[in-house]
Amino acid sequence: MKTTLNRSKWMATSLGLAASVGLFAGAAYVKADQAHRDPLANLSPEAAEAIDSANSLSSAFRTIANRVLPSVVAIENRPKMAWNTNQNIKPSSEPFDGENPFKGTPFEDMFKGHNFQIPPQGRFKIPTPNRPGPRGGIGSGVIIDESGIVLTNNHVVAGGGEVIVRTQDGREFIASHVWTDPKTDVAVVKIDDATDLVAAVLGNSDKVEIGDWVLALGQPFGLESTVTAGIISAKHRGIGITARENFLQTDAAINPGNSGGPLVNLRGEIVGINTAIHSRSGGNEGIGFAVPSNLVDWVSDQLIETGTVRRAYLGVGIQPVTQSLAKQLSVKPRGGVVVTDVFPGTPAAKAGLQTGDVIVRFGAEPVSTPQALQLIVERAPIGSTQTIEIVRNGKSVNLSFEAAEQTANFANRSNGVSNPAENKRMEDLGLEIAPVDADVAKQLGLDQVDGVVITMVADGSPADKAGLATGMLITQVDRVNVNTATDFEAAIAKNREEKKTGVLLLVRTEKGSRFVVLQSKFAVGPS
Repeated sequence: MKTTLNRSKWMATSLGLAASVGLFAGAAYVKADQAHRDPLANLSPEAAEAIDSANSLSSAFRTIANRVLPSVVAIENRPKMAWNTNQNIKPSSEPFDGENPFKGTPFEDMFKGHNFQIPPQGRFKIPTPNRPGPRGGIGSGVIIDESGIVLTNNHVVAGGGEVIVRTQDGREFIASHVWTDPKTDVAVVKIDDATDLVAAVLGNSDKVEIGDWVLALGQPFGLESTVTAGIISAKHRGIGITARENFLQTDAAINPGNSGGPLVNLRGEIVGINTAIHSRSGGNEGIGFAVPSNLVDWVSDQLIETGTVRRAYLGVGIQPVTQSLAKQLSVKPRGGVVVTDVFPGTPAAKAGLQTGDVIVRFGAEPVSTPQALQLIVERAPIGSTQTIEIVRNGKSVNLSFEAAEQTANFANRSNGVSNPAENKRMEDLGLEIAPVDADVAKQLGLDQVDGVVITMVADGSPADKAGLATGMLITQVDRVNVNTATDFEAAIAKNREEKKTGVLLLVRTEKGSRFVVLQSKFAVGPS
């Protein structure tokens, strides 16, 4: 009996041990299975904190996208004239020749109808695609008022076609009013009888800093309700595609069709209107540009109220303060802009500005570039009195300036040495030229009247990078003499036809002549 009892105890003990082992094995299996299902299990506190931070950013993106997307619209510009299907279409010299590069792939149907012409290397391009047939251009916009006020780009709605606005919920409206300002590439579209619209909020672009997160929303390639993320990578950019530029630069993906859509901060506020990209391929390469919301707000308010934009002006010729000039003028490099001409009868003349003065502040805002001064002056309320701080002969002086509206005759005038009606602006080169006569040559200190005179150079443009400046005389283009703006245009057109890598210019100043190679990298894309 004792032996039997001991054997029974042993068997019971063994069974109990086996059950315990089974329980432990089962628990270990469940724990391993849970660890397999939760990839974040067993992380260090530091790693878990980092992931929580990333998830918080993701949550912010999701919240802002859901809030702003209902305000984003697609805008289509439909030509009124019928498309002539029998017209002769000349083959393009660009890669793909407009053919869908996705032909024969799963993406063929998605991108059917798009023009996929690829611009030459290094171009700035307005990212709105062509569509063949009667559909015209297509881009994006954003509702800023529930009454039906929509912001977009001028190049999206330009051309006089019928402007169609399609909201996120699929409704379509024909615009009742379209107001445009080509100088800033801003446009306002009004739609009537639209209910239950959701409006986005305009933010303060002056508070945007380099490194801030932003979202770009729109219709790239016609793909509605697309959101991309990035940061503000630069501010106050001038790239030579519009007359008035102060772009925000971002690496948020912007592609053809994004034009006119909003760039928003993490508060869901519009800080810019997406306008252009720098691209070798025609698509996003991480450098996009948006018109700042404060400039958009100023322009759009006037367009809605009067249908036009009134701008104040000084009436001076100006140039940047370079390092060499700074030493002579007793200021810091980029510590203002130097006055090169003061035109009689203008607000600048009445204020007492003189040639050689360095404008360092206008009103409450500091001035560092000609571009910045121009934008600040133009936004001064007509009739208001502003203080201009200048440095004259090394001493600080304050002048009183009364803002007057820029006249039509002065609108395209930059240094007063030519008839504004005869001036020709070459946006893709970043310069403006005008004819030269004996009086102009004398004013410039030159003994010849052959050539065309440079009357304006855009900051950051190919002309600026080549060292061209206002007052220089261009006498030859690619070894061919030029005497008029028409000669200059023809020579440039021939250069492009021959696909040369640069433009060889012979320029003359009072110090003599020299050759300059101008790299033409800027191009305005189709609307």
